Amino acid sequence: MSWLENTIKKIMLWVGYLGVVIIYGGFLFLLLSGRDTRGIPWFFLLSPWICIYFGLSEQEQRSAMRWLLSRFRR
Repeated sequence: MSWLENTIKKIMLWVGYLGVVIIYGGFLFLLLSGRDTRGIPWFFLLSPWICIYFGLSEQEQRSAMRWLLSRFRR
């Protein structure tokens, strides 16, 4: 794996981690303060997880996909 590709994967992983903390923290704040959360599109809550997925190594991506598919097959 090239240096640039490895660096980009790490950046995407950290952006995903920060996105989960910031977006979900804000969502929970709005939810617990009684404000309306219907204005938040569903893909805002999904987007940090996409960054985390693409920041993982190929082996970890395959493991994550197997785990996710096993949850739906039961």
